[in-house]
Amino acid sequence: MPLNLDNLAQSPRLLMEADLQPIQGTRFQPTGFPDLGAAEYPAPEGDGRMLLVESAQSMANRLEGVCWDEAAGDWIDPLKGLPYVRVNNDQGEVLTSSVLEAHRLNSPYILEGKDTTVLDMLKEELAHMEQGRVDIRKLAETLVRVDTNAALHGVFLAKSNLAGGRLRLPRALSAFIEAEDAKVAPSGGVKVDSVDPSGDTSKGFGNVPYARDEYVAPKITAYFNLDLSQIRAFGLGEAGERLLLALALFKIRRFLETGLRLRTACDLECQGLRVTRPEGFEVPTLAELEGELPGLIQAAAGAGLFNDLRVTEVTYRK
Repeated sequence: MPLNLDNLAQSPRLLMEADLQPIQGTRFQPTGFPDLGAAEYPAPEGDGRMLLVESAQSMANRLEGVCWDEAAGDWIDPLKGLPYVRVNNDQGEVLTSSVLEAHRLNSPYILEGKDTTVLDMLKEELAHMEQGRVDIRKLAETLVRVDTNAALHGVFLAKSNLAGGRLRLPRALSAFIEAEDAKVAPSGGVKVDSVDPSGDTSKGFGNVPYARDEYVAPKITAYFNLDLSQIRAFGLGEAGERLLLALALFKIRRFLETGLRLRTACDLECQGLRVTRPEGFEVPTLAELEGELPGLIQAAAGAGLFNDLRVTEVTYRK
């Protein structure tokens, strides 16, 4: 049965929330930031403390990561056939790909090496944007043909010889995880040196005691925001829109089922996913999305949205 996405046709956003909890025990470890550590902040109402468990930047990478088969070095089966850029070394071994790189097509391994295949293609496709407004439709069309994933997660092509470094596509799919009324659960330990307990700790010897802060919270929520207006503005036609919508929903469903081990001390599970806008829309199951995506990829290819070579290969040389 084809996916029913009719309820999304007039809505500017699809907003979803998922209730999470630690899979074992009550403690969890949030993301940390340089010179800040855990991101705590006052609750907008009351005296409680909020805690950022996972940032939007990290969530984008995690939503991409659950789509990648590390052993095979390719998309997982339902996504085979989606375009991306693969980076090899001089020996033909895979270094990375646009799916794995934090900045996607703007990765230095794609744009800063001696192999200028992708850079030359982008210049040819987007050269007319050197002056005037950036044509978001043309930029999105180019991304879908070369690196479809980037049309959802955004890209900033910050090279001066690409339209003056102004080619920026915001995230159409964004997410973050927050905990409410979070409290510190302090603990610690000792790195034990049974041979020389009083050795030089600066060189790795000796006993080293340390403190450790984890957290507990009565409520942990993952928030997902899919910008439907932005996807429609890409002007990709029905085949392109349906593919991007299904791909975004697939990423969310798969992340909630397989991607919630965020860190060694932060292993969560989903208690339920709900739609807060628009009213009445039900997110398809992971099995339904897995069954539909191969056909949607084929339909997008038939509509001319992809390059003939789905995998663009470049060789990275400094």
